[in-house]
Amino acid sequence: MTTQTKRPKAFFLNGGMGRIISAIPALEKYQEESDDDNFIIVIEGICDILKGHPTLDTKTYDMYHKNLFHTKVVNMDIVSPEPYRVNAYFNQKCNIAQAFDILINNKGIRDLPKSTLILSKEELIAGKKAIDDVKEKLKKEKVVIVQPFGRAIEQIDGSFVDKSNRSIEFFNLKNIIRKLQEKDWGVIIMSEFGIDFSGEKYKDEVALPEKVSLRQWAGMIKYADHFLGCDSVGQHLAYSVDTPASVVFGATYPENTSYPKDDNFNIIDLGQMEREYDPIRISFDERISRKHEKIMTMTPGIEDYVVAAVNGDPIEE
Repeated sequence: MTTQTKRPKAFFLNGGMGRIISAIPALEKYQEESDDDNFIIVIEGICDILKGHPTLDTKTYDMYHKNLFHTKVVNMDIVSPEPYRVNAYFNQKCNIAQAFDILINNKGIRDLPKSTLILSKEELIAGKKAIDDVKEKLKKEKVVIVQPFGRAIEQIDGSFVDKSNRSIEFFNLKNIIRKLQEKDWGVIIMSEFGIDFSGEKYKDEVALPEKVSLRQWAGMIKYADHFLGCDSVGQHLAYSVDTPASVVFGATYPENTSYPKDDNFNIIDLGQMEREYDPIRISFDERISRKHEKIMTMTPGIEDYVVAAVNGDPIEE
């Protein structure tokens, strides 16, 4: 009787950068706790967020790595962890990092450390310089980086549409920027595409950096005074680099995708009274998507609440 040799694993990760960042603690645990010294991580796309990681960098490949299949994967077991399909996740009993841990390590729900994000000296210096330059240009002593839109945002005939209902409504964004500036905040917009603020009095007082990589954004967020965003990658970067954050939620649950227990995080949950779980990556339910279409809409009072959270003002519940 022959004993079959246990094959090493190739963990294939897909989706947005926030998912990749959230998988890091589970992968670190796998490396610590398993006897699989030859496992690898394959990013289904191009991703450099693990660059510089002390133990995982050399194990990480993108799908375009030459001869990856024939030199590595052909002799491995492929694992494609999907956290959205974990029962504890879609029942709000664990967050996305814990769901990855359940799938990768099978140790149940447990506390995990922050995701390790290593920025180089050059990235740190560039991030600080970018923030300092904006402060000097806008004549402000404090700046907030605002990521208003999630990954699903689309620009349709001049309007912004997010079928996942995670993004801040554009008219609310404009009002919040004005109110932040009244509180003497400089504003930097984190967005994959340009935003037209023409017609707004403050249009020349908003920084709109272009062609900035996520690692560069991480460096800038580290040196910003605050981060304001929606359920998207920016909040994960802010958490990793210990920058205070205010995050607005609508169709998704903070328990799943954010850090409500962290003292540095203010969670503004617009959907808590009417939200229904949207089973993305399991099934498509148009009824739920339609139900959530206005879930991210803010009243002027809620806009004030968001601004107060950023500004550190006392907040009345």
